[in-house]
Amino acid sequence: MFHSPIFEHMFLLPLPIAEKLLRTVIIYLVLVVLLRIFGKRELAQLNPFDLVVLLSLSNTVQNAIIGDDNSVSGGVIGAIGLLAINWLVVRFLFRSKRLTRLVEGRATILIRNGQLDVKAMERESLNREELLNVVHRQGFENFHQVRRCELEPNGTFYVEAFEPSAADKNHAEVLVRLDALQAEVAALRSAK
Repeated sequence: MFHSPIFEHMFLLPLPIAEKLLRTVIIYLVLVVLLRIFGKRELAQLNPFDLVVLLSLSNTVQNAIIGDDNSVSGGVIGAIGLLAINWLVVRFLFRSKRLTRLVEGRATILIRNGQLDVKAMERESLNREELLNVVHRQGFENFHQVRRCELEPNGTFYVEAFEPSAADKNHAEVLVRLDALQAEVAALRSAK
């Protein structure tokens, strides 16, 4: 049974394991560098064009990782290699803030005191409409209501208002009332 053509096609490796793992590490590192070079926008907002690029990218590098190997064993080894290198990189970056900043980059300020930073938007390939969409999703009508908007290295947006939102005001009011209630309960306990 173990010498059947089905078994051989599914599990026997045409490439050495070391080559398969080396291919995986090289492709992983190249992709990390390329995604860093091409910017945070690739992570932030996937429009249909970006999605097509990422899907095509995965298909493009698949053969570079597995080589002339369509075996189940080769796929498993490639997957283990990808997960292992990612685990190692994440653990290594966790211990080194300087290297993390180098690999991930810094946040980019897109709006400062209600004013757009057009050069920063150009660097991140964000147009006015896309940024307005981000601001709208955060509950703001326009840019003038935003004190600060940053595109974080992980592709998320941080938006800070000039004025606290209604929810923030309500939360602060509830905290004040809770403090007052605590003071009243403490006074009642001490009166007993």
